[in-house]
Amino acid sequence: MAARAYWQGQIRLALVSIPVEIYNATSSTAQIAFHQIHEPSGKRIKYEKVVPGVGAVEPDDIVKGYEVSKGNYVLLEQDEIDAVKLESKRTLDLIQFVDADEIDVLYFEKPYYVVPADDLAEEAFIVLREALRRTRKVGLGQLAMRGREYIVSLKPCGRGIVLETLRYADEVRKAQGYFRDIPDSKPDDDLLELAETLIEKKTAKFDPAGFHDRYVDALRSLIEKKKKTKGKKIIEEVDEAPARKGNVIDLMAALKKSVEGGSGGSKPAAKKAAAKAPARKAAAKPPAAKPPARKRA
Repeated sequence: MAARAYWQGQIRLALVSIPVEIYNATSSTAQIAFHQIHEPSGKRIKYEKVVPGVGAVEPDDIVKGYEVSKGNYVLLEQDEIDAVKLESKRTLDLIQFVDADEIDVLYFEKPYYVVPADDLAEEAFIVLREALRRTRKVGLGQLAMRGREYIVSLKPCGRGIVLETLRYADEVRKAQGYFRDIPDSKPDDDLLELAETLIEKKTAKFDPAGFHDRYVDALRSLIEKKKKTKGKKIIEEVDEAPARKGNVIDLMAALKKSVEGGSGGSKPAAKKAAAKAPARKAAAKPPAAKPPARKRA
């Protein structure tokens, strides 16, 4: 495999150990990164670490500090920090299994691909994968990677397994503080039925390739235009969203119009457009036939 393994070790389930390798499942290369440039010289700006009243400092004079009160810090040497880093045991113990939908999405952080480390590990790996799939369970454990311990989950993914790091409970903000002002009322049955109908019409299989980061696409287009115009300033007009003027929309009328007119997919819309086109052509034929008739007269 061309990619470099992020972690190598073993998954342990009771007395069974499965040698595995873990790889990053996501990539940041699709994003566009900018640098700050000094415009007059065209050179990249670099930053110096400075202390107010002292000026630029040497890297060897910098230590890490934790602020215990305003302006007061506990200073820590790097070797002190390294001493408390957890050594990777190279073992992920599966200590609990839960239903796949029991973990709130807020806790999931980052996915990794898990594959058997060698041919000898394949049989046990496949048994674990299929057992998770049949029981519809997610395996949980804790794993030390690069000096930090993570809660992780394992679940089947195609021929392999996906490991996802999870946030700890104190890293997730409670939703009550944000949702408490939303009224606890039941919607009108007719409105709810229309909304459900609209959802059903727009339901389709998830295809991530059908979605694009339009902002990144627009930036790439802008960069290409700048290259062709040799740096000439380009400002393109963007349609602004209409300003909100209170709850003036008739929700029932809006939902009915959406259900009647919105098919929820590009293919049905294309069919409608194709059906209308011949009708417009047929309507245009009688006026086009009149001039020749006047010439023969």
